[in-house]
Amino acid sequence: METPPVAANKNKAARLGAHIVFADESGFLLIPNVVKTWAPVGQTPIHRHVYRRDELSVLSGISVSPKRQRLNLYYYLFYDNIGQEEVCLFLRHLLRHLHGPVIVLLDNSSTHKGEPLQALLRRNPRLQIENFPFYAPELNPDEGFWSQAKRKLSNSCPTDIDELMEDLIRSINGVRRSQKKQRGCIEQSELPSFLC
Repeated sequence: METPPVAANKNKAARLGAHIVFADESGFLLIPNVVKTWAPVGQTPIHRHVYRRDELSVLSGISVSPKRQRLNLYYYLFYDNIGQEEVCLFLRHLLRHLHGPVIVLLDNSSTHKGEPLQALLRRNPRLQIENFPFYAPELNPDEGFWSQAKRKLSNSCPTDIDELMEDLIRSINGVRRSQKKQRGCIEQSELPSFLC
């Protein structure tokens, strides 16, 4: 029987004593994220906002330490879309905080490939990048993190990009401070249960 790619990477991480990091990116606009909510009968909640295309992009990663399987959440915010250079900044951020070998699992986006990343890998032999299978977001625990973070921002109506950033950081840090919430991200994914 063939070993699933994520299971093989976890086995490799254990042999190397490596941190394994499940990473992904997401974008946030000033447009309110409206979801169903409770309200008194006949008093439909109304969001008033000015339509603006300002946005924040965030790269994040849930790391699993090699020995105690302690979880941690790392993130990097950008005022623009994420490209290869931004991915490199995030990976260097991880390398500053994680000691020893680091295996990062990413989706197959074109921003996760290219010469800037190859150059970073050549300069940092302790870093290894692996890819999830195509069209398999259900395997990435970081998707669960984004689901939690966006849920906290539901029905908010920030007036400017700075307020959106404050709300976003507060939401991210709420998950970051909770091992239970981070472990829930791994448990809700379709990864093998030995990661939990």
